[in-house]
Amino acid sequence: MRHLPIDPQLFITNRKKLRKLLPPKSIVIVLANDTYPTNADGTMPFRQNSDLYYLCGVDQEETALVMMPDAIDPKQREILFVKETSEQIAIWEGAKLSKEQARAVTGIERIEWSQAMEMMLLTLIPQADHVFLTTNEHLRAIVSVETANDRFIRKCQARYPLHRYERLAPLMHKLRMIKEKQEIEIIQQACDITEAGFRRLLGFVKPGVGEWEIEAELIHEFIRRGSRGFAYQPIIGSGKNACVLHYISNDCRCEDGDMLLLDVAAEYAGWQSDLTRTIPVNGKFTKRQRAVYNGVLRVMRGANKILRPGNTPMEYQKQVLELMEKELIDLKLISAKDAKKQSPDKPLVRKYFMHGTSHHMGLDVHDVHPPHQAFAEGMVFTIEPGIYIREENMGVRIENDVVIGKKTNFDLMSKIPIEADEIEELMAKREDP
Repeated sequence: MRHLPIDPQLFITNRKKLRKLLPPKSIVIVLANDTYPTNADGTMPFRQNSDLYYLCGVDQEETALVMMPDAIDPKQREILFVKETSEQIAIWEGAKLSKEQARAVTGIERIEWSQAMEMMLLTLIPQADHVFLTTNEHLRAIVSVETANDRFIRKCQARYPLHRYERLAPLMHKLRMIKEKQEIEIIQQACDITEAGFRRLLGFVKPGVGEWEIEAELIHEFIRRGSRGFAYQPIIGSGKNACVLHYISNDCRCEDGDMLLLDVAAEYAGWQSDLTRTIPVNGKFTKRQRAVYNGVLRVMRGANKILRPGNTPMEYQKQVLELMEKELIDLKLISAKDAKKQSPDKPLVRKYFMHGTSHHMGLDVHDVHPPHQAFAEGMVFTIEPGIYIREENMGVRIENDVVIGKKTNFDLMSKIPIEADEIEELMAKREDP
């Protein structure tokens, strides 16, 4: 295991919190994700279902968790089903978790092999009034592929058509948006690994280097420090590419005089980080580049002051747009006169800043949350304003991850260089071959 062991108390606590939200005579069933195919006999890297991982910490395919707090037999109230290993599996794939290992990871006493699950459910589901099953209900999710949990829902409803089926997603969203102390510590480790990658780049980037070469430098640094790699597809866009919000081709060369937008971050132990920095390819900001950069930085710091408990996402975004409007006027991208006449439904700011400022972060980069939920202590958010000037082939975005605190926010990326002067100073130390 490349990351440090996670104390199973985290998962015990998470399951305890879920039990408190369940009505009497409920059963919860969550399955692992599939291993998805590519072409021929190829497969994508396995990525665990986030709800399952949150509740038990097992990062292995063919795993299922069944929770039934009111089961008649106390030994059936919490059961984890894992894939039974064999000599052939051990030879070709490596041994899977033993029952003892699964018990140690999860804190669940009863561990069974996956093939026993169907018979066990024949005993448990008839005792239940409420059957909680999991679906992907992220606000931005576009689901076109049937998942293991989707298949199980169809199978379960066909076999037990008169039960009351419930959505697990709203309960998990409520739980996952407030982070436990140990979760924040793991996210901090992901941020620290991200810092190491960014500092490495400051000594590497120069005119003529390929965006893909920068990607290679990052993945090297992330993996050698215990990460499985990128928390998301890296965005490494120079020049006009920085104005493409989800640019992931990373196949152009960085030109002298251009700005380079880096939206890149590491995962660690299943939790994510999310960083954006924009740096001058040649190591020196022009007067115009520095003005735009500092404008974005001021908006970011202003946003941090209003990303506070009690504020709501819609009101927060409105306030950030007001901050951004002032900067765009100062940069002469919009005029104060036009700003006074603009339509509230089509603010002029949107031409240069067309995305949201913050999103929840945790086991998923765009982590789950109830819609329009007010900000609260213990939430982890990104703050990522940007200005994209396509007519100047320049895009600037700056992003840090923060934990909302009672009196002030805690910046998980406070050690990562962010001031224009500091970036120039560190890039000046790079060694040219």
